[in-house]
Amino acid sequence: MQLRQSRRLLKKLPEIIAEKLEDRDPGDNRPVLLFAQDEGRFGRISDVRRAWSPQGARPQAPRQIIRTYLYVFTAVCPALGRMTSLILPWANTEMMDIFLRQVAEDFSNYFILMLVDQAGWHVSQKLTVPENMRLIKLPPRSPELNPAEHIWEELREKNFANKACRDLDEVEDNLCRGLNDLAKDPDKLRSMTNFPYLNVTC
Repeated sequence: MQLRQSRRLLKKLPEIIAEKLEDRDPGDNRPVLLFAQDEGRFGRISDVRRAWSPQGARPQAPRQIIRTYLYVFTAVCPALGRMTSLILPWANTEMMDIFLRQVAEDFSNYFILMLVDQAGWHVSQKLTVPENMRLIKLPPRSPELNPAEHIWEELREKNFANKACRDLDEVEDNLCRGLNDLAKDPDKLRSMTNFPYLNVTC
């Protein structure tokens, strides 16, 4: 069933985009950008992975399980290799409202179509979607369709693997460093996130 739903989205995305654009103000001539959005949870549970070490030496990595977290909300535009991110204390409708307002402000010269999964705060009736934005729901349980997932993989590998953060301030510092590095490298962002099925004319 999930595979069938995924294929349906891939086939019908141009039609879905056309439907989403029908209800915008006829006088709104801003160019259209397609984004993918997701949240990642990062905290103080260490991520132990394989690592290189000098011959004859055994690599060591710290281990800890401390269940405190921060949440990163990210929206990436694969075509431009640009992204907006916020580090927030929770993942809920209130935080999603804050994030959508930030994206709408950062890209106020564009009309935004944003791919989102079906987390509760993405489909809540209480969610306020900015006037220059429409949300496109991905099929349930289909993370392989969301290019933003690759951002979490990159952050975990480059900024959290084999580390034990002393506190949430250190978690935030690592996140800021990794997110800023990605934001400064549009070519890398494009190569990570520009899935073939997203190459449609809006």
